[in-house]
Amino acid sequence: MQAYQLIKYGEASDAFRLTDLPTPKPGKGQICIGVEAFGINYADVMARQGLYNDCPPLPAVIGYDVVGRVIALGTDSSHFKIGDRVTAMTRFGGYATEVVTMEDAAVKITEDMDAIKALALTTQYGTAWYMATKAIQIFAGDKVLIHAAAGGVGQALVQIALKKGATIFGTAGSEEKIKLLPSHGVHHPINYRISPFEEEIKKILGREKMDVVFDNIGGASVKKGFRLLGAAGRLVLYGAADMSGSRFHLFKRISKGLAFGIYHPAQFMMASKSLIGVNMLRLADERPILLKQTLAEVVDEVSKGHLCPSDGNAFSHTELSQAHRFMEERKSTGKIGLYWNK
Repeated sequence: MQAYQLIKYGEASDAFRLTDLPTPKPGKGQICIGVEAFGINYADVMARQGLYNDCPPLPAVIGYDVVGRVIALGTDSSHFKIGDRVTAMTRFGGYATEVVTMEDAAVKITEDMDAIKALALTTQYGTAWYMATKAIQIFAGDKVLIHAAAGGVGQALVQIALKKGATIFGTAGSEEKIKLLPSHGVHHPINYRISPFEEEIKKILGREKMDVVFDNIGGASVKKGFRLLGAAGRLVLYGAADMSGSRFHLFKRISKGLAFGIYHPAQFMMASKSLIGVNMLRLADERPILLKQTLAEVVDEVSKGHLCPSDGNAFSHTELSQAHRFMEERKSTGKIGLYWNK
């Protein structure tokens, strides 16, 4: 098979090498997928920069989501048959023409579903659905802040929060994205590059408080979000984009790490607030049945028209470095996917 290996940390143009590797064989409860397209997530950018602790030792094939067809079954694999078209979450290995994953991390999709939209169902929509329906609950009338609201997870969270009857505050870093947010359902778009989101929200709410914050930025954003919450407020942390680019700057890494804040359990108890961390890789490793349930519910919601991934951003696999830069520069709206045969 062919695969893009991460061979060194650094710029996207130098970090990857296309190489031939043995085709993996599925083991117990696993399937092998012939990959039609694979996705890029911000964790891939962090891995490329040497900032993602879960990344395997180099050289490594990274990548968390694929769309393709089942080409081989492992022992005790009963949910799929050869030829089924699936979208799947992978424990790395996604940047390849063939990949093995647990069958609980895959779900069948229709023949006519767009591949880029299908890629969004696993990591992006799966993460959003788990956070907003299982890690916490969103109630009608809740005031919800969603960072990076124009991104893949952000768009999914907006759709879920709207379905729950929430009022949505969404941040983005460009006027182009800000103009898109109202059409997605965001009631209060905030360009964080022009005005600090904490100040803008205080202007809008006055003495009222937020109920939910979804944060994929990390750093000082966490402290600010925590301050915005009222009683019964929930802050869900699922990323640390603010750490990007700090691998080779020790003091920068330390300062960004300290910016998260230092918390004591009594703070949460006395203020009746919650800080919840979500790592979908850990969920896949330790609670595969919960992951399977999450993905099945996402596909069901999409089939009913309750969730609808955007068209996303499509590249050829030969444009891997360009796609990485596209994500790193936060230009994307929706999912970024790369086709092997386009």
